[in-house]
Amino acid sequence: MERTLVIIKPDGVQRQLAGRIINRFEEKGLKIAGLKLIKVSQAQADTLYSVHKGKPFHPGLVKFITSSPVVVIVIEAVNAISICRKLLGATMSANAEPGTIRGDFGSGTTYNLVHGSDSPESAQREIPIFFKKEDLVDYELNTHKWIYSGD
Repeated sequence: MERTLVIIKPDGVQRQLAGRIINRFEEKGLKIAGLKLIKVSQAQADTLYSVHKGKPFHPGLVKFITSSPVVVIVIEAVNAISICRKLLGATMSANAEPGTIRGDFGSGTTYNLVHGSDSPESAQREIPIFFKKEDLVDYELNTHKWIYSGD
């Protein structure tokens, strides 16, 4: 099993899409291992976006992610990162395919509703920014026997 971080950003929370977005992951059969509504601190934002430090868009990213509450989610599944990335859609909502979260709910280029870890390394770096080990729940979903068939 693989874990990934998904963030429903301020625009997703303010547009009251959090429940519908979470539902997409659940409908896909993915397991939620952690879930919180938080206000991202300056330190958390700086750490999350440290890979973009020095780029011209960095200050805007930090200002946006700290502007309003977000929902942080740890999702666990076989191939969780690639599945979540496909569900999220293209980074620029205007280019995202219908049927994806960004394709169905987004239309702008700056505000794109959600963040998702793009690699196992990113997930390992990003999850501890928002979750302590004891915040994550390890449990078995009864539906997994109907999804994975021994994979």
